[in-house]
Amino acid sequence: MLSAEEAAGLIEAIASRQDRAAFASLFSHFAPRVKAFIMRGGTDAETAQEVAQEALIMVWRKAASFDRTRASAATWIYTIARNKRIDLLRRGARPIDTEDWLVVYAPEGEDADKSILSGQTYTRVKELLGGLSADQLVVIQKAFFEDKTHTAIAEELKLPLGTVKSRIRLALRSLREKLEKDES
Repeated sequence: MLSAEEAAGLIEAIASRQDRAAFASLFSHFAPRVKAFIMRGGTDAETAQEVAQEALIMVWRKAASFDRTRASAATWIYTIARNKRIDLLRRGARPIDTEDWLVVYAPEGEDADKSILSGQTYTRVKELLGGLSADQLVVIQKAFFEDKTHTAIAEELKLPLGTVKSRIRLALRSLREKLEKDES
C-alpha cells in the first residue's frame, strides 16, 4: 500500500531519473486499481486492462508534467486513465455513459467520513443534473463528460457559441446554488 507522499515521490523519481524500480512499484500498485476503476465504468476486463496499461505508460512518458501541488498522484493517474477510456470510446464511436464518469474518486487514506460525504455529494449532484433543462444538460454532458470544447459543442449542436457558453454558465450556477442551499 502506497501513501500519497510515496506515490508522488515515485512519479518524481520517474521524471527526474527515469527510475524503472519506481515505475515498477507505481505500476504494481496502480494497475489493478485503474483496471477496476475502468471496469466500474462499464468496460470489459480485457479492454480495461489495455486502458490501464496505456494510462500507466502515459504516466512514464508524462511524469515530468506531474505537480504534487496541483493534484495527488492518484488523482493525476486516474484522470489520465479516464481520458484514455474516453479516447478509446471515441475511436470506437460508442456513446459515453456520462453517469459512469460522475464518480467521485476518494483517494486512499481518506477517512470514512470524507468517503461517505463524497458518495452523498455524488448522489446529490446526480439528482441535480436530472433537474436541469434538456438544453442545459446536453451542453454540460458534452463539456464535462465528453471533454469537448465550447466551440466543438456549438458546431455539433449548430448553436451560436454564446448560447452554449450561457447554457453552461446558467447550469453551473443552478447546480452551485442548489448545493450551497443544501449546505445551509
